[in-house]
Amino acid sequence: MTDTVAPAREVRTATNTDVRRRPLRRRTRWIGLGFAALPLGVYALVVLVPLAQSVQYSFYKWDGVTASTWVGFDNYKAFVTDPVLRSTLGHVLVLIGFFALLPIILGLLSAALLTRAKQPGMAVYRWIFFLPQVMTTVVIALVFKRIYAPDGPLNTALRAVGLDSLAKTWLGDFTWALPALGLVGTWVTFGFCMVLFISGTSAIAPELYEAARIDGAGPVREFFAVTLPGLRGQLAVALTLTITAALRTFDLVWITTHGGPGTSTLTPAVALYKAAFQNPQVGLAAAIGVVMAALCLVIAVVITRVSERD
Repeated sequence: MTDTVAPAREVRTATNTDVRRRPLRRRTRWIGLGFAALPLGVYALVVLVPLAQSVQYSFYKWDGVTASTWVGFDNYKAFVTDPVLRSTLGHVLVLIGFFALLPIILGLLSAALLTRAKQPGMAVYRWIFFLPQVMTTVVIALVFKRIYAPDGPLNTALRAVGLDSLAKTWLGDFTWALPALGLVGTWVTFGFCMVLFISGTSAIAPELYEAARIDGAGPVREFFAVTLPGLRGQLAVALTLTITAALRTFDLVWITTHGGPGTSTLTPAVALYKAAFQNPQVGLAAAIGVVMAALCLVIAVVITRVSERD
């Protein structure tokens, strides 16, 4: 008899305790929502409302002053079918190679070399290459605009060593203007990737490297078997930030070339600016912005999902 009553009392006591805790949990939840309400409200006002307005404007033909006209998806079709606007996507692909792929490869190589053998002056080396991250893009663009000038340091150095044939107006050349800007992006993002990968490598357990060496792994095999898998999270962060930076490139291009010569360095962000402020086509500018925002979101989600797979 006692054995059957005791469990019932325990169940009843546990149930009463849960009932008493529920109001506390609700109160705690509401307090948390109260603290988050202001930041969420500001975020909605600053980000979500303008985003919704941009989506709305993208379905209209509007110069920003006169009455707007509903055009449906015509602005999106123009972005895909117009040769000039479509070429901006090809330019972005080139910039992704310079802004993302090349810096990540160089950053991985530098991290592997610097962490494998401790050398004096490593802190200074990291500081020098991370310096572009603390400089504004405007300053960087002005510096490299001077470096690439016809009488700038680059051409002066080429002429000094007898390579006059290689000297050119780098930012005024239809072929070399985009790669020249891409190399600036490589210099800017390389230091970030290198420091990120060095910090990730330092978190990898030394036992893994010792086990790989016991198995006879050399430096290359050790890198692909231990270092690279251990940097999966850092690679995802680097890819996301550098690719979206290439997609959003504006100030570097605008200050140096304005999208020229011709349209050889025109990017979606520069095309958006020109459509919105130089040739008032607010609907087209909004459509370009919506497409690029969607691309950035898709890229971030895909990279995150792939990096989280076992």
